Amino acid sequence: MCHKDNTLVLADRRKRITIKDVAQAAGVSTQTVSRVMNKFSYVSGETRQRVEKVVEELGYRPSTLARSLSQQRSYTLGIVTFDLKYIGPSRTLNGIADKADELGYMLLMKELDNFNINRIDDVIDSLLARQVDGILWAVPEIRDNHAWVDERLKNIPVPVLFLAMQPRDGIPSVATNNFQGGVLATQHLLDCGRRNIGHISGPQGWWEADERKRGWQETLNAAGIKTSAEQCAEGNWSPVSGEQAFIQLLNSFPDMDAVFVANDQMALSVLREASRRGINIPKQLAVIGFDGIPEAAYFCPSLTTISQDLQLLGEQAVQNVVEMIQARQGNQSVIAQSRFIQPTLVVRESTK
Repeated sequence: MCHKDNTLVLADRRKRITIKDVAQAAGVSTQTVSRVMNKFSYVSGETRQRVEKVVEELGYRPSTLARSLSQQRSYTLGIVTFDLKYIGPSRTLNGIADKADELGYMLLMKELDNFNINRIDDVIDSLLARQVDGILWAVPEIRDNHAWVDERLKNIPVPVLFLAMQPRDGIPSVATNNFQGGVLATQHLLDCGRRNIGHISGPQGWWEADERKRGWQETLNAAGIKTSAEQCAEGNWSPVSGEQAFIQLLNSFPDMDAVFVANDQMALSVLREASRRGINIPKQLAVIGFDGIPEAAYFCPSLTTISQDLQLLGEQAVQNVVEMIQARQGNQSVIAQSRFIQPTLVVRESTK
């Protein structure tokens, strides 16, 4: 008998709290609870607080399966990315994961190996077969690897939002304003009194790298300083390539008194090589990077950098694609927009 009673007690403790229980306790309809849980904006603040309090007190956890069936949505986002050895994509993915979790979405990730454009149809079809509600295309634009967009995109039945892509009319995207970052970096070096400013770029053909280089070039030209091929060397984002590009610049541009490096990893190798050669930083050479990686603050000297908020970029991408999904569910039209996340200048010892 005792065993039976204990079983009954255990069963009561394990009873699943339903949306009806929450609605009854909060004195609202189940539709209102659903709107609060799905973070719809058209619920009053007082009602939202009351429902959220009941949800917390009862320990309510919405059923993903029930929600998917009732709303004919999978609450899954597909992400197409590439080699996560690069710092940028991995940091962006953190922002995507955090915001997706906040909004109640699961993630299904596909990696496009070596930017293989021949696999694009396979990747998209695989995500659609798993009933994703929307797709985040987090592969950076490199030369013509986004040429498929104009023809293929119109046949994809779910919203697709692009990251790190040159803005196109009618196609939603989110990206760091890389051009503005290049302007900030170069203008800071000019403000420090430097005139012979070199540039170590990212790989040619990457839209982000090209935009940073364009910011450097146009800012110098606006200041009445002409640029030449000898003032620029190309890296591939890696520290090794940054060191090689710096050595090339020392030979081709011996009057260089400052250098804007297109990412922090290459910039840190510039600091190392300069120290090895006895070049005083920043007295003889001012150095500024791009990204804002945490390690940049702990070098000696610490690295001045252009910080891009990739966490925010990932969060904004998810927010935007979810809004597109909700609008489509409600048969509402959405104007496709290209949004830029603005970078910021972080001044440290390498330019002071």
